[in-house]
Amino acid sequence: MELGDTLFELQSEAIGLEPNHLKDMDCTKCLFALGHYYPACPQPEITPGTSKHADNDFLTVLLQDNIGGLQVLHQNHWVDVPPTPGALVVNIGDILQLISNDKFKSVDHRVLANKVGPRVSLACFFMTNFVPTQRLYGLIKELISEQNPPKYRETTIKEFTTYFNNKGLDGTSTLLHFRL
Repeated sequence: MELGDTLFELQSEAIGLEPNHLKDMDCTKCLFALGHYYPACPQPEITPGTSKHADNDFLTVLLQDNIGGLQVLHQNHWVDVPPTPGALVVNIGDILQLISNDKFKSVDHRVLANKVGPRVSLACFFMTNFVPTQRLYGLIKELISEQNPPKYRETTIKEFTTYFNNKGLDGTSTLLHFRL
């Protein structure tokens, strides 16, 4: 939680806002940790791991083991994210992209099956999916201008998450549904 507070302060400052701006929007209100376990796979070339997707949160902090398999989509090419002992991987989530009006971009990523294993990782999602709220999340008004008009409509976390879950990991961006 302390790392999240610091990351959100830095992100707020990076886009010209007061350090507490994103925290005041409840971006750090809830943390959901999820352990991933991928057993060794005898035929990884024909077995999907986790398909292409972006996370439906504000921010994800990932600790991965030394096996590898995580890839990010960069300029239409899949790039390995090699595991580094003691390092954390930080991904921007779709909701942070929405409220920042694309100042921050969520990252499409996937996990490949691997002959070596098991692969174990721990993902910590900063999200408010489990906190009952009707709060509307929309574009941060300080980031909107004539030169930078709104790109997304407001939504509740419940509506965003429901759409994400119903759509599934089909390789398309959840953000397309909320685009103006």
